[in-house]
Amino acid sequence: MPQIAAQDGTRLYFEQAGEGSAVIFVHEYAGDYRTWEPQMRYFSRAHRCVTYSQRGYPPSDVPENSARYSQDIARDDVLALMDALKIDKAHVVGHSMGAYTALHVGMLRPERCLSVTAAGCGWGSTPDAKKREEMKALAAETGRMFAAEGIVAAAAKYADAPMRQALKHKDPRGYAEFARMLAEHSAQGHAHTMLNLQLKRPTLWEMEDKLKRFTVPLLIVVGDEDEPCIDGSVFLKRTVPTAGLMMMPRTGHNVPSEEPAAFNAALADLFAATEAGRWLAHKPASA
Repeated sequence: MPQIAAQDGTRLYFEQAGEGSAVIFVHEYAGDYRTWEPQMRYFSRAHRCVTYSQRGYPPSDVPENSARYSQDIARDDVLALMDALKIDKAHVVGHSMGAYTALHVGMLRPERCLSVTAAGCGWGSTPDAKKREEMKALAAETGRMFAAEGIVAAAAKYADAPMRQALKHKDPRGYAEFARMLAEHSAQGHAHTMLNLQLKRPTLWEMEDKLKRFTVPLLIVVGDEDEPCIDGSVFLKRTVPTAGLMMMPRTGHNVPSEEPAAFNAALADLFAATEAGRWLAHKPASA
């Protein structure tokens, strides 16, 4: 079983395929290394593609200590994976929780990134203090639900959230696969991840100063049915100097698997433009 050791010794399961410039895929809260199969199959024809399960997600380790889960630790796990696989620079593609992590990699270590993609980014992030407290309360409730009810019962509820309905009704077969894989996760891992990473991470608005200095080519992708992530995605576009925004119609939160053809086409354009040094070619030199 291919694994690398993170800085604290936590073992992370990964898979890789293909040759060429590297692409690291960072999954969402309800996903794992398998989430990216449509992208692994497509991009491994021309790129070295790596997918992995984050800590708390089998077959990676599920640390029992809550202190071993945080946004900074998730960011450092990506860098540890790149170091272990001797990848100097990569396109870092993140979805939802993984999109936040991809942004943090780009902010801290821009020299390690060819590009960053933030898909479905923004859940729990708002400049409104009252709404922020409501989102934190929801995150705490979700973490407690996984701890108390177990993975099968909690996963069934979590999979049926409003932002998953587009996938559920457009692609019942794809939704069933998503829900089945979610139910195979670790309840403890989900509880720790929600209570110590998602609940405590800074909002996009709290990261504004750093985002204004973001230098890596950034692609933002959001579905127009993914209501909790629309405002954050627009905020990223307006804040990050290197950002491009793509909104997919009739699409919910599961963008990479719900609309893989459109998502892959957008990534392919990003990869080609950045590697040719043309991502910002539309802007005059004086800008």
